[in-house]
Amino acid sequence: MTAYAFWNNKGGVGKSFLCFIAAAEYAHRHPDTDVYVIDLCPQANVSETLLGGYKTSWNALTRLTGASPRATVAGYLEARLNSPFSMILDISPFVSVPSETNSNIPENLSLICGDNLLEILAEAIRQTSQLAIPTDAWRKVLSWIQDLTAALAERSGERDAFFVIDCNPSFAIYTQLALVAADSIVVPFTADDSSRRGIENVITLLYGVSQDKQRATYARINFAQRAREEGVRAPKLGAFVSNRVTLYEGQASSAFAAVTKTIKQTIDDIHRSHRNLFSEPRTVPSNSFLEIPDYHSACVVASMTGTPLHMLKAGPRTLAGHRVQINPDPLNRYKTALSEFTDRL
Repeated sequence: MTAYAFWNNKGGVGKSFLCFIAAAEYAHRHPDTDVYVIDLCPQANVSETLLGGYKTSWNALTRLTGASPRATVAGYLEARLNSPFSMILDISPFVSVPSETNSNIPENLSLICGDNLLEILAEAIRQTSQLAIPTDAWRKVLSWIQDLTAALAERSGERDAFFVIDCNPSFAIYTQLALVAADSIVVPFTADDSSRRGIENVITLLYGVSQDKQRATYARINFAQRAREEGVRAPKLGAFVSNRVTLYEGQASSAFAAVTKTIKQTIDDIHRSHRNLFSEPRTVPSNSFLEIPDYHSACVVASMTGTPLHMLKAGPRTLAGHRVQINPDPLNRYKTALSEFTDRL
């Protein structure tokens, strides 16, 4: 089984949309694989898209959150709070099938739905992880989502299991649970300096590594140091995706290129002294950065209607009373870039 977490310590970089694209396309291309999306973001954006967007997701989310137990990731975590140090053997109450609501989604894709109750549960989860007994309470609590992926893989039997985990930008306890369950991190970013700072925080928070000595000092007394001491595995840095790139005559605009160059330099500098943090330690990260062009119309249609990349077609659409036009040439460029991204998983 393979698990990818989508995370940047900065919001608004298109993380949930790329998560949707990756999961739906991977499921479409690999019908013999069970694809599981675990939505660990309280906003539940990737869940809304998978469940059909603005027309059907509200009713679907209401049904899932109204079930007993809640058929969501919060329902699973509530069950773990009731029995913190024992695995849950039957995780079927928390699994939903988006294709039952949204026929665009491949049938081999399942969802552990997002839930805004997650934010409310966060303090209870954190306090449970700080219990003095058992002495390894922190490590056991941090493994809750890892336990979930193991149970889902068991559910798949002989079929391969592939996990896509959507993370909240914050480094809250539920984000830590998500990251510990992943093998690699996909780090989407936009070409602005706040994205660069967000990426720096990803590396500092997870690994206690920073070119800034003061930042590194504080990080080492938090998650990174404790993870090393208690044998909690951190995921490797996988793909870096420059998202929503503004193009001029087929190339990234000079402003975008300049900021992206700074971000690449930051990552390459860290790679030189900490290659062990990367899933491909022998590859200079900047040589394998992916670029996704900005095509707002296609993104809006896909997000609002829950339409995966392989089903997205050019032409006019009416969404919530507004006309949206998808033109073939930019759509083809968009599809090519997103397909290249999916191929890397």
